[in-house]
Amino acid sequence: MKVTTDACLFGAWVAGEAGSLIPMAIGTAAGSVLDVGSGTGLLSLMLAQKNPTLSFDSIEIDKEAANQATENVKTSPWKERIKVINADVRSLTVQKKYDLIISNPPFYEKELRSAQDVKNIAHHSEELKMDELLTIIKNRLTANGNFFLLLPYKRNEEIKKLFKDSAFHIIKMILLRQSTKHDYFRIMLRCELHPGENKETSVDEIPIWDDNKQYTTGFVKLLKDYYLYL
Repeated sequence: MKVTTDACLFGAWVAGEAGSLIPMAIGTAAGSVLDVGSGTGLLSLMLAQKNPTLSFDSIEIDKEAANQATENVKTSPWKERIKVINADVRSLTVQKKYDLIISNPPFYEKELRSAQDVKNIAHHSEELKMDELLTIIKNRLTANGNFFLLLPYKRNEEIKKLFKDSAFHIIKMILLRQSTKHDYFRIMLRCELHPGENKETSVDEIPIWDDNKQYTTGFVKLLKDYYLYL
């Protein structure tokens, strides 16, 4: 499966955020992470690299992707902390709670689909709709937990309404651009269960390329520990 630049940015950003969240949430104890739709395991591996106290349940419905994730984890230094599960997250019977939930979910609902079923599952919400994902998060997140999502910018207003209806609060929003001259194309979100008070949402942006077609400072800062030639 192809690894995208925006997914790498998301993993690097979440890995940094997790480092400050876990000590606040649970002291010195190990933290638990649920990776919903883990694909080849990219996000779990990136978080594990930066956060040695975290353990992961990485759930992927597609068998081929789950097999590839299993192989990737086995050859990594963090194989003892990442468990790959080939299953539909909606069918899990163990009612475990997690300190962090991360997901790079299917991007598109009610749009043109590919003739390939696997591609539909990967890119369209054929298997897991956004409202279903939010219900899972609500049921699986600890009271002081945080969850992180990577979504297309075009769904910005829809997501805000869904979050309000689900009593979630957006703590941070990072808007991604392909370059300083492009419009936004992705949103990275850090959210929590609604705390019962009004909190302002922190909003920032990261362009991938600058005007000189070089990686921006924000891009390099996030990915220098993961990319070999930054």
